[in-house]
Amino acid sequence: MTDNKDKIVRNLEDADCDSEIIQKFFELKKSGAKSELLKLLETHRKNLLAVMHKKNKQIDCLDYLIFNIQQEMLNK
Repeated sequence: MTDNKDKIVRNLEDADCDSEIIQKFFELKKSGAKSELLKLLETHRKNLLAVMHKKNKQIDCLDYLIFNIQQEMLNK
């Protein structure tokens, strides 16, 4: 594997791409299908963003409960 390919694989792995996405990435890259390549990456990005938003909402729910418990403790 070339250094450049190693760097791309590492970047994709760091972006939580699984082996299927990585394989598809290189297939598309080799065939020169840049619009499909971008679509693959943009889809993965949207999926990561959806997970992040879900986790953020969960954190907000916990923050709300923590705040309410702290307020109860202060008002005793």
